[in-house]
Amino acid sequence: MTKKQGTAARTESGHRAGLTPGAVARAALDVLADKGADGLSVRATAERLGVRMNTVLWHAKTKTRLLELMADAIVAEISLDGLPDEWLARARELMRRYRSALLAHRDGARIVAGTYAAEPATLRFAETLTTALLAGLQADRTNPSNPPDPAGSADPATDPAGPAREREAAWTAWSLLYFVLGLTQEEQSLPDSIDPRLGRSLESGAYPSLRRLAPYFRDPSFDGRFEHGLDLLLGTGAAQGPPPSDRP
Repeated sequence: MTKKQGTAARTESGHRAGLTPGAVARAALDVLADKGADGLSVRATAERLGVRMNTVLWHAKTKTRLLELMADAIVAEISLDGLPDEWLARARELMRRYRSALLAHRDGARIVAGTYAAEPATLRFAETLTTALLAGLQADRTNPSNPPDPAGSADPATDPAGPAREREAAWTAWSLLYFVLGLTQEEQSLPDSIDPRLGRSLESGAYPSLRRLAPYFRDPSFDGRFEHGLDLLLGTGAAQGPPPSDRP
């Protein structure tokens, strides 16, 4: 078979199966739910769909591409409707919804963290988040008489601090995403029981600060850690007070 004939056969096979990239991603997410990230493969996805590997490879040329489609499918589950108007509340709600989408899938954070998918759902979420952050950064937070532009559309040509604000918005967005992905991976990989080696090591007295903070390190309240992290990253810790789990 010539190369041209082989390409034509793969095209025919992909169309005959009636598959779309979305269908392939959904099947891969089903495999993920059953086998976890370590058991995920193109072959397992093909078996779930009841097609040959080449059919799946027509839509996802590599496992890396398959992971990108899966990551975008996870992010696509995040609703962007009904968000608060105020930029800070909007950013917080977006990150809460992002975390919920990751937690809805076994090893969801691990799948999304390993990709850089410039796909529609991922880009829509990033656009919504960065628009909220730009809106907040365009105003002087210490000057209530200078409210932020809710659309985040200040003209950089008339804003001498524009580049610095833009960098802060971009890096804050990265920091929020890194934080939520890392924390959620930790949450999803948490063992059923605490490893006793940490306690034994701390009992030696060689690590007094760690021993003092041990109850908090062992605390599995990921909701509280998550909200505390948002407070720090969005500069609202003093205003927000203690984490929800510690509030009366």
